[in-house]
Amino acid sequence: MTQSRPHTGTLWRSILASYLLKEKLNILGKLGCLLSCAGSVVLIIHSPKSESVATPAELEEKLTNPVFVGYLCLVLLMLLLLIFWVAPAHGPTNIMVYISICSLLGSFTVPSTKGIGLAAQDIFRNNPSSRRALGLCLALLAVLGCSVIVQFRYINRALECFDSSVFGAIYYVVFTTLVLLASAVLFREWTDVGLVDFLGMACGFTTVSVGIVLIQVFKEFNFNLGDVNKSNTKTD
Repeated sequence: MTQSRPHTGTLWRSILASYLLKEKLNILGKLGCLLSCAGSVVLIIHSPKSESVATPAELEEKLTNPVFVGYLCLVLLMLLLLIFWVAPAHGPTNIMVYISICSLLGSFTVPSTKGIGLAAQDIFRNNPSSRRALGLCLALLAVLGCSVIVQFRYINRALECFDSSVFGAIYYVVFTTLVLLASAVLFREWTDVGLVDFLGMACGFTTVSVGIVLIQVFKEFNFNLGDVNKSNTKTD
């Protein structure tokens, strides 16, 4: 599979941030973190398997496929709109703006790293196509480097405006989802998806959506598990 593996440490970082960094994360926020990470794990488990790509030439063919080129143009257009029009006006007040920018850029990391690895193998083996592989490797390194630099910039901006616990959970989910989508478009993975996997991905996406709603909608509510226990005691 080409997707990034689930990083369960995100959940614990989000919860520990509420204690170590004194950030407010109520019981529903913690439940939202758990649901979001669990849903993204389900998405990855049921995600389709990718076609085998063993040479830089095969990867280059997939990168120039009209479907992927169209997807790439759409992503670049969305990034331009978000960076130059939406972010200056709404970035400091809407957490999804910075998350969308970082996640859209991050979706290129998996294809880029895979391509760099394949190209490096050809270069070190001194194959006849090593010069072409070197060009592909340099191009992908440039894409990866620019993506990482811009991501760091907007991650820092987001952490200045929003709680790291909320940002970490939502960013992990959106990033994972977009990586799955980009890999599926590039490696044409959706042709072999069965009914069970489709239902699993639908359930995973629904769980993720519920988790994000819990984190976002109830983040301003100031209550915890102790308040719930007191309320039940009074009722009894």
